[in-house]
Amino acid sequence: MTTTEPLILSEMHPGKNVSGTLLWMYWTMVRIRAFEERVADLVEAGEIRMPCHLYIGQEAVATGVCANLRPEDTVWGGHRSHGHYLAKGGNLRAAMAEIFGRATGCSGGRGGSMHLVSPDHGILGTVPIVAATVPLAVGAALAAKLQRKDTVAVAFFGDGALEEGHVHEAMNLAALHKLAVIFVCENNMYASHMHLSARRVKERLGEAGAFHGIPGATIDGNDIVAVHDCSAAAIERARAGNGPSFIECVTFRWRGHVGPSWDLDVGVKRRGELKDWIPKDPVARAGGLLHERGVPGDRLDTIVREALEEVDAAVAFARDSPRPNPEGVTDHVFASPEAAHA
Repeated sequence: MTTTEPLILSEMHPGKNVSGTLLWMYWTMVRIRAFEERVADLVEAGEIRMPCHLYIGQEAVATGVCANLRPEDTVWGGHRSHGHYLAKGGNLRAAMAEIFGRATGCSGGRGGSMHLVSPDHGILGTVPIVAATVPLAVGAALAAKLQRKDTVAVAFFGDGALEEGHVHEAMNLAALHKLAVIFVCENNMYASHMHLSARRVKERLGEAGAFHGIPGATIDGNDIVAVHDCSAAAIERARAGNGPSFIECVTFRWRGHVGPSWDLDVGVKRRGELKDWIPKDPVARAGGLLHERGVPGDRLDTIVREALEEVDAAVAFARDSPRPNPEGVTDHVFASPEAAHA
């Protein structure tokens, strides 16, 4: 998971038992939240100078789904994918260094916030183009079928992605060939700055796959147990060779489309829904559920404290890391005879 593991990590393990899985999911969400809030602070202070699309408020989606995945399963994200990267096991220090644009970053400091990669954890790349990785997830699932592997691919995308034609083409292909891919729509109500109601007549996005013959569900994306259980069933179905599923996770991003702002987003005010969503905080809800199940408050406090310490260490690591060598600016851009025969 990470090089700095919490004191009580031995009690946490996805799939080990119900309590252990829930504790792992809480730990994962806390780490994502701590990471994102620190990135927001650094952007606001001007130390990080690149567009950062924050995942604060949506942590339960990536966490609940990834708790059911194996290391060899792949996840495919977009511009708001720090949470997907961390939930799937990506190295937190490498992510922070990447956002700082340092050579020790997970993409060598070349990609930044929206280009995260960790092949060892099934993270083959995130990209800023809306819905660009949805067909790639289908391609990964097709490759797995041709290779007779039981790996699963998960495409994470926002509600705005359903307005892209190639998403429906990808769903049709996945259904036609019964590919092991899960389409996870994180419906946070906004495509950039435009509310869902201004873009669509029908709001229940969980039915989007029905025309293609893909079973769908609409769930509370801030309920970690609901996300975990729904995705577990879909992943099991896919792994058994029964084809794709579509899951709409209704959630809300606490910050603006890009950057650390809470309510004002490049001059466009949202509808004031944030006050209604903060009480639905997925992290706090998971903590409350653990407390109800007998996990002492001091153990939960330990998870929070150690997450903050881990993020502090990651920032220090990023600050001390070298910048990429300017002489290598064309590396990985143009093909070379050496690379072709490697």
